[in-house]
Formats: sequence, C-alpha cells, structure tokens
Amino acid sequence: MNKTLLALLLPLLTLPCPLSASERAIDSSHSRIIIHVGKAGLFSAAGHEHEVSAPIAEGAIDDSEASHVWLRVEAARITVLPEKDQEAVQSTMQKSVLESDKFPEIRFESISVHKVDDGNWKVTGNLTLHGKTSSITVDVHHDADAYLGEAIIRQTQFGIQPVRAAGGAVKVKDELKVDFVIVATK
Repeated sequence: MNKTLLALLLPLLTLPCPLSASERAIDSSHSRIIIHVGKAGLFSAAGHEHEVSAPIAEGAIDDSEASHVWLRVEAARITVLPEKDQEAVQSTMQKSVLESDKFPEIRFESISVHKVDDGNWKVTGNLTLHGKTSSITVDVHHDADAYLGEAIIRQTQFGIQPVRAAGGAVKVKDELKVDFVIVATK
C-alpha cells in the first residue's frame, strides 16, 4: 500500500466503532475500573499494595436479547491512585509492566452472556492486555443503572512478569483483583 493511501486511511482506522441499533455507549464519566495489586514474598511486609484506576475510553453494552459488551482502555491513561511512592510506582507500571508505548490498548469483548437469574450474569469474553488475548469469565450484577462485578486475572496469563525487589523477597502478586462499575448512557 502506498504511503499516501495509508496516510488517508489511518485517521479512519482510529475512529470509534459505530454502535449498532441496540447498543448503548458506556458512560465513561460514571463508569470505573479499579485494579487491586497485592504483595507477596518473604518480606512482603516491607512492600505495599496499590490501587490503580483504568478509565474506559469507549465501549458499549447491548442488554437486549443478544447481550453483548465491549470496552477499550488506553494503557497510558491508567494511573496509580494516591499513595506513598506514587510517582515511582506509576513509572514502573507504565514502563516495565504495561509497556504502554508498545501496547497502547487494553480491550474486552464478550463472547457469551449467560443469565444466571434476574439481575445476575456470567459474562465470558476475550481480554487483550500487553499484546496477548485470553478468555476470562466475570460475574456481573445489575444494580440500579449500573453493572457491577469483579474478576481475578493473572499477570503471567498476559506475558507480564510481576514486579520483584530484593531478589524476589518482596514482589507483586501475580493475581490482580479487578472491580468494575459500568454505566451505559440512557
């Protein structure tokens, strides 16, 4: 493909995906994803746990009979919530863990939504993180105008080695707990 054609098409390839008739956009200002990062190792008392905010850049929910959800997070916008050593933890997370320059997006797209009972679902989907895609299953509960839930993911599942210090005596847990509240526009 010649460079001129690529230059013309590139802006079109980065536009948000159009919504289908039954989809509602995710309201990014009222939705949130919080990642809880634990500590492990022989001297884990010397380390500390972190909470990380992952704002949703775009996404949509189809809560009709077809039931589908997708969302996208910009890795560079993920931030460590205020804590001691926040700047150093933020830098390590962006450069060494997420490698957000190399892997700028995190995506989730459901492949099946199974209704458990009124207001509760098991949602299975593909999570793409750090350039790798893996299937995860999430329990979701509908409360008022929001979909709430939590998931456990392992960093190594996505080719990320948990941060270690002092020869591994202090390290970040491989398992991360992800809490979310997703609100769709009306």
